[in-house]
Amino acid sequence: MGAALGAEMVTRREFIDGVAVSAASLALGGKSLGGTAKSYARIVGANERLNFAVIGLNSRAYAHLSSLKANEKAARILYVCDVDETILNKYAGATQKEMGEAATPLKDFRKALESKDVDAITIASPDHWHTPMAIAGLQAGKNVYVEKPCSHNPAEGAMLVAAQKKYGKLVQMGTQQRSSRHTIEVIEKIRAGEIGRPYLAKAWYSNTRKSIGVGKEAAVPGTLDWDLWQGPAPRRAYRDNVHPYNWHWFRNYGTGESLNNGTHEVDVCRWALGVDFPKRVTASGGRYQFQDDWQFYDTLVTSFEYEDKMLTWEGKSCQGMRYYGRDRGSAILGTTGTVVVDRDGYEIYDLHGKKTNEVKAGGGTSSADLVGRDSMTDAHFANFIEGVTKGGKLNAPIEVGNVAVTMLQLSNIAWITQRELHLDAKDGKILNDAEAMKMWSREYEKGWEPHV
Repeated sequence: MGAALGAEMVTRREFIDGVAVSAASLALGGKSLGGTAKSYARIVGANERLNFAVIGLNSRAYAHLSSLKANEKAARILYVCDVDETILNKYAGATQKEMGEAATPLKDFRKALESKDVDAITIASPDHWHTPMAIAGLQAGKNVYVEKPCSHNPAEGAMLVAAQKKYGKLVQMGTQQRSSRHTIEVIEKIRAGEIGRPYLAKAWYSNTRKSIGVGKEAAVPGTLDWDLWQGPAPRRAYRDNVHPYNWHWFRNYGTGESLNNGTHEVDVCRWALGVDFPKRVTASGGRYQFQDDWQFYDTLVTSFEYEDKMLTWEGKSCQGMRYYGRDRGSAILGTTGTVVVDRDGYEIYDLHGKKTNEVKAGGGTSSADLVGRDSMTDAHFANFIEGVTKGGKLNAPIEVGNVAVTMLQLSNIAWITQRELHLDAKDGKILNDAEAMKMWSREYEKGWEPHV
């Protein structure tokens, strides 16, 4: 499979003209990094390796570390950044162990952006920080790898796409299945007519998440910078059931299961169908399994309708019943057959449901895995690195990744307003519904608003 498909590991780095800077001129927080041989080895272009800062170090960030380790001949980690000292120190130790050299730990990611020796940042922070952090990175001249969802709301996604175009650096979204060999292969088969004309795609996700309970206001832990953690989000008192993971289920910071996990399979489905924004969105569901502080649904069925195609997503956060023997996946139905694809391979069925082909590529992905170290992520990072160093085509550039994100944010709006939304298929904006359109963007803490 060619390098443009992101399937091969990058094993060397080509010098980036005009980016290398003198070691003597580098400074961080007013302190010179010095011009020693050690610091010079960390400058862009030295040893032909790309210099990274990893931001937001809980959970998924360990997959970033694993994938940078897999690409260590082409990448090194200079800085690791997190607002929680405990999480920061743990990750810094893991980085030194995995990469064989220490990274500088920072509570404030903005200090890493000031460093001219950083080529790229990776973002695995809470969702409300994704776009503001990515835009700040672009404005500082950094390339950006940002986890899904790339934004907290549709307006931010459009803002990030505009920022990438304005500042000219690369932005890859972490929908790593776009770099999966077997997924690329089966999409090519669908394009070649393997199942006739595809017209219906179903994505699903099943898990057995536990209740987050009813939290209470508490003193902020001494290791946590709660103000910087909240950043652009309107201020809320610290509660004991939000940090470090349950922010996903609070609307001030997170985006619910649709964006947390549905983004992956909905992106695969729209890729297979060859569609972008739909003309109509409906969503229904609720918080059925537990009664607690969770502000989203634990069960949701959403439908995206096009002129001659349809895409659905079913999310079950707290009920682990599998479909096609899979916790998560995508089924693409066409006029002559069906493809079922997930992170571990794919199957092809004829019109009567008889299996005609099968490709196994993984070891049994589980939705209970909250980190997701895998070869797809390794390949996705390799593709990003090659895009930066050699001008290779990204597999999930932000203008592509943002479509599925915006679609699912619109399904959240449909669920909140409890009505169907009619959309402008050019940009996804809601038509003839001013109340729903108010949810296209969000309120920001004063002074923290992102700007392109």
